Amino acid sequence: MSLLKISNLDASHGLLKAVSNFSLTIEDGEKIALVGANGAGKTTLLRTLAGVHPVAGGKIEFEGRDISSLEAHKRSSSGLALVPEGRRLFTSMTVAENLLIAKSASRNGAWNFDTVLDALPQLKEKLNAPAGTLSGGQQQAVAIGRALMTNPKILLLAEVSLGLSPLAVQFVYDSLAKLFQSKTALVLVEQDLKRAMLVADRIVCMLEGKIVAIGNAGEMSREEILGHYFGHSG
Repeated sequence: MSLLKISNLDASHGLLKAVSNFSLTIEDGEKIALVGANGAGKTTLLRTLAGVHPVAGGKIEFEGRDISSLEAHKRSSSGLALVPEGRRLFTSMTVAENLLIAKSASRNGAWNFDTVLDALPQLKEKLNAPAGTLSGGQQQAVAIGRALMTNPKILLLAEVSLGLSPLAVQFVYDSLAKLFQSKTALVLVEQDLKRAMLVADRIVCMLEGKIVAIGNAGEMSREEILGHYFGHSG
């Protein structure tokens, strides 16, 4: 049984049908990179999987259970966590408070306050700082840590490098090193194709809400992916 099974999924963003007839299975511990141009439907897909956007058609099954109509907070407490685009931290609260607030949705597992800080050691000296005073890369690390505090079986990570400087992006990816090596499954939306190819087991390329190419990261060339990315591949 697959950890996550998406069958013929449709989802809309406003009046626009952003995800169309999307099907994919994800196994325990698997790392998936979703790539595609702006407007391809990647972020809407993650938000629909997390329960933030409603399912317009098709089905989402998590550990064999149909969660298509399950509320977002119940999906989180079941082991499916989203790091949203734009981070969405409580900026007036401290880093420690932002991490600990996720304990209410926490499951038993390997991730807790100490192990999250071990994975994200750069945050240790910032625990008492208001989250709003941190750099963009540090805020992204807090958002990832907050999601890990729920002990997800699968982490949905939207637009990791969006709006960050190259130095901040490197900071975030350095922080993610232990996550990439862990048993937590990951669906990563990333515009930086080189980084996506380095960390993912499989690459899923989307165009206009649909999968146009899928394959093992080590077996797909950058040129092949870019061809699908812009709809130029025959």
